[in-house]
Amino acid sequence: MDFKYDVIVIGGGHAGCEAAAAAANLGSKTCLITIDMNKIGQMSCNPAVGGIAKGQIVREIDALGGYMGLITDQTAIQFRILNRSKGPAMWSPRAQCDRNKFIWAWREVLENTPNLHIWQDTVEEILVENGEVTGVKTVLDVTFQAKTVVLTAGTFLNGLMHIGRTQIPGGRMAEPASYKLTESIARHGVQYDRMKTGTPVRIDGRSVNYDLMEIQNGESDFHRFSFIENNIRQLKQLNCWTCYTNEEVHQVLEQGLPDSPLYNGQIKSIGPRYCPSIETKIVTFPDKTQHQLFLEPEGETTQELYLNGFSSSLPLAIQIAALKKIPAFKDLVIYRPGYAIEYDFFDPTQLTHTLESKIIRNLFFAGQVNGTTGYEEAGGQGLIAGINAHINCQGGEPFTLARDEAYIGVLIDDLVTKGVDEPYRMFTSRAEYRILLRQDDADMRLTEKSWKLGLAKEERFRLLQTKKEAITNILNFAKSYSIKAALINDGLEKIGTTPLKQGCKLIELINRPQVSIENIAPFIPAFQRELDKITERKEEIIEAAEIQIKYQGYINRERMIANKLSRLESIKIKGKFDYDSIQSLSTEARQKLIKIDPETIAQASRIPGVSPSDINVLLVLCGR
Repeated sequence: MDFKYDVIVIGGGHAGCEAAAAAANLGSKTCLITIDMNKIGQMSCNPAVGGIAKGQIVREIDALGGYMGLITDQTAIQFRILNRSKGPAMWSPRAQCDRNKFIWAWREVLENTPNLHIWQDTVEEILVENGEVTGVKTVLDVTFQAKTVVLTAGTFLNGLMHIGRTQIPGGRMAEPASYKLTESIARHGVQYDRMKTGTPVRIDGRSVNYDLMEIQNGESDFHRFSFIENNIRQLKQLNCWTCYTNEEVHQVLEQGLPDSPLYNGQIKSIGPRYCPSIETKIVTFPDKTQHQLFLEPEGETTQELYLNGFSSSLPLAIQIAALKKIPAFKDLVIYRPGYAIEYDFFDPTQLTHTLESKIIRNLFFAGQVNGTTGYEEAGGQGLIAGINAHINCQGGEPFTLARDEAYIGVLIDDLVTKGVDEPYRMFTSRAEYRILLRQDDADMRLTEKSWKLGLAKEERFRLLQTKKEAITNILNFAKSYSIKAALINDGLEKIGTTPLKQGCKLIELINRPQVSIENIAPFIPAFQRELDKITERKEEIIEAAEIQIKYQGYINRERMIANKLSRLESIKIKGKFDYDSIQSLSTEARQKLIKIDPETIAQASRIPGVSPSDINVLLVLCGR
C-alpha cells in the first residue's frame, strides 16, 4: 500500500470531512485519518445544524460546493427558519438531524469520493523538515508522507472529561483522546493552550411527560440548506418541546457547586460565554427564577433525547435530582449524564487567512483546534483549509474570502487577526456587512468563485445562472410595469393596504410592507405570467427577488461602505515595516503588529490595541 499523499487530513469531524472532500474533489490525492470510521461527522453535542449566523455559514459551505447542507437536508427530522420576525439579514435556517443517519450519509459521500482514502488510526506526530511539514506518524507505527497536512482534531488533543470530581481521559464520551500530537507540533514553536466545552444529559424519551411541555413544531415550506435541488426531508418530521427550570431545580444545583469542576478549581480553562453550563447560569444570573430548556430528538426512531440548555459537569446524582424537580421529568431516566471536556487548541493568530501555519509551512489548522465552537464554524474552516491545501500542492492563487463576501470570511479574519480568549461562536452581530451576507444569496456571492476554482460543479453554476436570470427578469418587470389605480385598488384593499390615488410602477407597490410578490401577482395577470415562466426553484427565486426590491437601499448603502473600506484592503504592508523601530506607534500597537504581522492596512485596523492614530501613522509611512 502506498502511504504517500498530496493532502493528509487528521480528524473525521465536520472540519475534517469538508477539508478532505474539498481537496480530493479538486484533484489532490487525499487521505483522511480518523480514530473511528463509525464516527465520521459525529455530532458531539446537539444533533442540529444551523441557527443564528450558523445557518448562513452552512449555506455558504453549500454554495462553495461543500456537503454539510446536502447531508443536513437528507437527514433532517425538523427544519425551521429562525428570526423570521426580523429582517432577511437575520433569517437563519436550522435543522434537527438524525445523528446516526448524518454519520452514515457523510461516510457514504467520503467513501465514494475519487482521490480520497480513509485510514482508521490515531496520528501521534507531525513530521517536519526545514520548517515544512513532510508527513505524519501514527500509533500503529505507520508513516505517511504528505505535501500538506490539515489538522482538525477537535476536542481530542489531550482531551479530559469531567463529571463532578470524576475525570475521564477521552476526546468524547467512550472515545479515546489523542496524545503526543500537541507536543509534536509545539516543539516547533507553535503556541497552544487549553479550552473547555460541555454537553448536556441524554434522556430516555419513555420517561418524559410530554403533556407538561410546550410543543415546538417544524416548518414544511420550500426552505432548505442546499441550493441543489434534491429530495429533502426524506425522514419523518418530529417535534421538539420546551420547558423551564424552577427555583427548586436551582436549589439542588447550588448544593452541588462545591463538587462542580468549574467552581472547585478542577477546571482552569475558559468555557464558552454564549453557551454556558446550567451551573454557570445560576451563578451568573442569581435573580432569574427560571431558564428555558429545549428537548430535542436525536433521531427518527430512537428514544434518546437531547436537553438543550442543560449543559453540565455537576455530579451525576445532582444532575438527576435537579431535573426531577421539573414536572415533565418527575420520572426521569437518562442514558448518560452531561459532562465538560478540556482540550488543547492552538492560537489562531499564528495562521494566515488560508489557515496555513506561519511557523510550519504546508500545515493547516481548522475547527476547534483554532479555538472555535460549533459544527458550522468547523465546516467552514475545513473547506477553506482543504481548498488551500490542494492549492499548495498543485499551484494557484491562495483562496480566501473577505469580510464583505461571507460569514466564513468574517470568522477566519476574526480568528487570525484578533485571536480567541474563549471558544469562538459566530453571531450575526460579528458581521459588519450582514445585509450583504444573507442566507438567501450565498450562492450569488460564492458559487461562481468556487466554479472558477473547480470545486463547484457545472450543475451548480447552471442553477446559479438561471436563478440570476430569473431574478433580473422579475426586477426589470417590476421597474418597468405601470399600474393604473382603477385596475389594482380592489386588490390592494383585499391585501389590506392603502389604495392608489394615481398610477405607479409595480416596484413601488412591492416596496410596501403589506405587499409581497406572492399576494400582488394574482391581481396583475401580466406579472403572474412572468412568474409562471420560472420552472425551477420558483419560491426561492421569488423570495430572493423580493428581498432585493425591499432592501435595495440598505444593500446599496452597505456595499458603498464596503467598497470604501476595501481600499484599505488593497494597501499591502506585510514585510514592509520594522514595527519595533516605529516610535510614533503606541507600545501596544508595536507589540500586536509584530505578533500578527498583518497583510494589509485594513487587517491592521482590526487588531485589538491598534488605534486609529496608529493606522494613520502607517498610512503616512505608506505615502497615503
